[in-house]
Amino acid sequence: MSLTRRQFSARAAMTAAIVPSAGDASAQQASGNGPPGATRPAAAEHDMSAMPAHWMGSEQIAFLIYPQFTALDMVGPHHMLASLMGSTVHLAAATREPVRSDNGLVFVPSATFEECPRDLDILCVPGGSLGTLAAMQDEATIRFLKDRGSRARYVTSVCTGSLVLGAAGLLDGYRATSHWATRSLLPIFGATPVDARVVEDRNRITGGGVTAGIDFGLTLVGRLRDRPYAEAVQLLAEYDPQPPYAAGTPGQAPGEVKALIDGMFASFIEQAGDVGRTTFAKLGR
Repeated sequence: MSLTRRQFSARAAMTAAIVPSAGDASAQQASGNGPPGATRPAAAEHDMSAMPAHWMGSEQIAFLIYPQFTALDMVGPHHMLASLMGSTVHLAAATREPVRSDNGLVFVPSATFEECPRDLDILCVPGGSLGTLAAMQDEATIRFLKDRGSRARYVTSVCTGSLVLGAAGLLDGYRATSHWATRSLLPIFGATPVDARVVEDRNRITGGGVTAGIDFGLTLVGRLRDRPYAEAVQLLAEYDPQPPYAAGTPGQAPGEVKALIDGMFASFIEQAGDVGRTTFAKLGR
């Protein structure tokens, strides 16, 4: 089977996590301690026979991207989920035209809504602010999410992407989370808000604000493979967050800092609430 560079690197890393690196005959020969005249294996070789069969999958994964979405909402979990050996990741958008994120990063879609596989293992929606409001009201976007989400193995979101899922009627009756500033809006869509970084309810998995997408992605890697695989992905990414400030949650942040963010979000929350009630009403809920 032909492997891309990314898949080969991932396979080597995954195999290294469980294949003994010392003490066997090959390791002794490579170190010069084997029988005289023994052939040393190439340093980069790994014994792939020890890799569990379930570490190779065939998942079809699609991230919705839309103008002014928050890039890290998508890039964080994308890094983790793209480490699933055998998976195919699609960046789905209304057209193939480049999509600019809210901070100016430009992404090229790999599939239009029509080209995206109909049966997905993972459908993921990133969040944003003004772009998210527009996505919640875009008929083509909502139609795409309702269709793919009706069959996807996992329907997921990061940050305010949960509001877009909600507008498509995909969180009705589910426990979910969102960015802390917008979590209180989830009941509008029939969802039960949960104060957690990652929330799982049956096949709905939602992540909190922005960086929580990394935790969400790693959590799903563990579900689809196993703990050693996920731990190897975490180690490969050197994911060991040690932020320079203790202000990452409303409970930790100084009062004046939280007040500043509350003020910044006030208009968005009001608009998102209005849009949510209108779009959810259209679904007959």
